[in-house]
Amino acid sequence: MKLLYSPILMIFLSLAAFSQQRPLLTEDVETTPAGALEISAGTELQQNAKFPLSGLKGNLTKLGDLRVKLGIGSNVEVIAEGTLQNYLTIDSRTTPSPIPLSISGDSTNDFDDFIIGVKIRMRNESRRFPAIASKFGYQMPNTDQAKGIGTNQVNIFSKVILQKSFGGAKGGAAPVKVFGNIGLGIMSAPLGDFGQNDVMLYGVAAEFPVTERVTLATEVNGRVNTRDEGAPLGTESVGQFRIGARIKASKLSFDFAGLVGLTAYSPRTGITLGVSYLTPRIFPEVD
Repeated sequence: MKLLYSPILMIFLSLAAFSQQRPLLTEDVETTPAGALEISAGTELQQNAKFPLSGLKGNLTKLGDLRVKLGIGSNVEVIAEGTLQNYLTIDSRTTPSPIPLSISGDSTNDFDDFIIGVKIRMRNESRRFPAIASKFGYQMPNTDQAKGIGTNQVNIFSKVILQKSFGGAKGGAAPVKVFGNIGLGIMSAPLGDFGQNDVMLYGVAAEFPVTERVTLATEVNGRVNTRDEGAPLGTESVGQFRIGARIKASKLSFDFAGLVGLTAYSPRTGITLGVSYLTPRIFPEVD
């Protein structure tokens, strides 16, 4: 499966370069134009990343952090997202590890657990009411849990997206865009037979246009464990605060952001860099 997914994603990279939502994780309501292809790609560095299932901690580098989107209608898009390769420099580990590991030395690397999803814009914004969309999908078990980075589990999710714009009516200034996500994730418990953990998914974000080419962006995004007795290993609460900017240059859009972890199982700090582009219509619209 890994040998199959990588060439497909590299073909997508050769067709286009990259979406407008980076550097945020929180979804907005916009969908890719019908027949067009978006791909976002970037690199992310995380300090003191934690992996409770394997007991590993260290500095994580994500290379080829991708988000591929295809507009299949005027208000529907299909999304594939994940990282081509994760590299972890191990600073510490739990002994013995909660699961058997196959790691030599003080580093490990692995393919990511890719996510496939569908987003549907259900209502456009009006003067009084926000725009509404929904997204649902699943996370595929692409990783090798013995490498210590991924959980190699099937997880499913569903979320509602709200968005409202403020200002921008006078003087031609672009409006401030505020959007949020709320939803449910059903995560398989890696060490439990027939076990799962239902987590609450959340995200609140805002984008502030500075000029026609520069937009500031910030968010709080993560998931919350709903079990009173504590989360099964690999399904703990995680969250991030991000702040960054997006800069348009010709047909490309470059982005960067800094991040700070908000929970005990989140990375302490990090940075992300990426580039974006939207192709013209290259596929027929699905009726």
